[in-house]
Amino acid sequence: MTSRLHLAIALEGTGWHPGSWREQDARPADIFTADYWTELVLRSEAAGIDFVTIEDSFSLQSEVFGGPAKGADEPTNRLRGRLDALLIAARVAPLTSRIGLVPTVTTTHTEPFHVATGLQTLDFVSRGRAGWRVQASAASREAEHFGRRSIRPLTAADISTPEAQEVIRELFAEAADVVEVVRRLWDSWEDDAIIRDVPTGRFIDRERVHNVDFAGEFFSVTGASITPRSPQGQPIVTALAHQRIPYELAAAQADIVFVTPHSDELATSILAEVRDAEARVGREGRPLLVYADVIVLIDDSADAAAAALAGLDILAGAPITSDALVIAGTAESLVALLLRWQSLGYDGFRLRPARLPADLARIADDVVPLLERAGVRAAVDGVTAGSSLRESLGFDRPESRYAVERRAAEAAPSAQTTASALETEGASA
Repeated sequence: MTSRLHLAIALEGTGWHPGSWREQDARPADIFTADYWTELVLRSEAAGIDFVTIEDSFSLQSEVFGGPAKGADEPTNRLRGRLDALLIAARVAPLTSRIGLVPTVTTTHTEPFHVATGLQTLDFVSRGRAGWRVQASAASREAEHFGRRSIRPLTAADISTPEAQEVIRELFAEAADVVEVVRRLWDSWEDDAIIRDVPTGRFIDRERVHNVDFAGEFFSVTGASITPRSPQGQPIVTALAHQRIPYELAAAQADIVFVTPHSDELATSILAEVRDAEARVGREGRPLLVYADVIVLIDDSADAAAAALAGLDILAGAPITSDALVIAGTAESLVALLLRWQSLGYDGFRLRPARLPADLARIADDVVPLLERAGVRAAVDGVTAGSSLRESLGFDRPESRYAVERRAAEAAPSAQTTASALETEGASA
């Protein structure tokens, strides 16, 4: 078998095409039920998918960057509303056994402490299969939901202006601090901090529970998590990135970055940009895993797929627009693209089904078997029940940074004592 190709599914409503909710086999009446999400995740798990991501935000779905301006009307022929991604993942977790669960949790208007404990809880409930898709929010309408800060309204046309880049830089600097604090909180209990010694009445070893003592530009956090260290120690951290500043956030703080090339040339240049970002931030240890995002609509022939996409565009009232490449074709044409981009250096792919459940079924029934025959996937891909998400992706389980620091501090006096003894011994001689 050649190098393994990682495969994730991005779950969003009835699919990533805004007209998908009107498809004959769509289930728009069910998207606010636990069963709907459970069935999608179980279907993905049965196909051997490594993990699913679940979309979320603090605003209603919109094709307008940052959401519509205040007072503007959005089209009414769109799916609107969602359940909380982290809560969906927690509900689904006990019903699954091997697939990773990676909800989107926004950093801009949330407290790091709540993010940390929520994801730790998911890691316990899933028995070590939790991840996090980090998301910063530049939407002024989302800031208005909280009233604690104001963000200047930005449009897609504004993104390259110096003013917009300064806003983005600040939001992503804040996001980097949030991830840093969350990671420290995840480490704040050492693995053996819980004693549960009934005869002595000691439940925890207080010396193995540490304050994180973080003070940064945006907030300060002193204490330890209220949740003990979870099965993975550090759940997998992912981020979607489209430009230099988000690439640097991913390089500094994430394990996996999702990128959105639209051609072979861009696939090559974006990969180089990610590696340059790693060098700029001084990343140490394992390089980022780089996944390409692709919206997929799969049918029996290229003509049938094109007709299906055109039909969805008519239902939506406009052609689909996306940050990611839209592929409407056969399973064979999609696999050819994935293998070609893997040869360029991509570790994996996050497939965004245009229609749910239709394109998820095509991925499971057609795409995955073709990848298995190509030798880049295996049946269930070696991800056995009981494996953590870190294990299934080839990551080691890290030791708590505070355990390492404590042992170093304990060893220091011993080293000093030894040195003093040697000096005394030399003087006597």
